[in-house]
Amino acid sequence: MNVFRKHTLPKSVMFVVSYDDARTAYLWIDSVGGAIDDRSVGSTARAQQEQGILPEGNITSIKRVR
Repeated sequence: MNVFRKHTLPKSVMFVVSYDDARTAYLWIDSVGGAIDDRSVGSTARAQQEQGILPEGNITSIKRVR
């Protein structure tokens, strides 16, 4: 019987993106390493806006959900 379990890292990280007009959207980043730095998450959000994945508008905050 093994009472110790190996901790597994999540495969994706979810963020809530808030806009200045009270809209919200969700952003998923597949690699955990890419979600560590706040600047990289912001640049990922802007890149997804350019691709049309996230809605256009002024992003006021990005908060990690899980």
